[in-house]
Amino acid sequence: MKTSDSKYYQCLYFTANALARKIEKLAQESWRKVDLSPSHAYLLMLVIEEPGIQPTALAEHLQLQPSTITRLVEKLEEKKLLIRTTEGKITNVYPTPKGKELSPRLRECVNEFYSSYSSILGKEESAKLVQSIGKFADKLSF
Repeated sequence: MKTSDSKYYQCLYFTANALARKIEKLAQESWRKVDLSPSHAYLLMLVIEEPGIQPTALAEHLQLQPSTITRLVEKLEEKKLLIRTTEGKITNVYPTPKGKELSPRLRECVNEFYSSYSSILGKEESAKLVQSIGKFADKLSF
């Protein structure tokens, strides 16, 4: 059944979650080749781009709770893709050489994900949708 045929189609909660599940499925397909979830991959890309980034900054960039960041970081540490250092109360997160090595493949995954959804929605519509969702998310921030 199409989302638009659902009894709850007019409900923001329902339609936003239906969209999120479909986007998640596309994203998981794109990042499967690097054996990472999209959340793990985006966190790793941030750490590669900003070595020494602090978990609070990761939480802000990824719009996730600190406890979620901790779990993601721990999993990437287990995979030997990043390390944490602590100086006093400050924790910094760095990519390992193995993590840095994944950078080109992570970019390929981002491009594949973009290609997947833009081929379905169209490039212009995709860009508008992303921009609109970002604006709406900002308005709903509390």
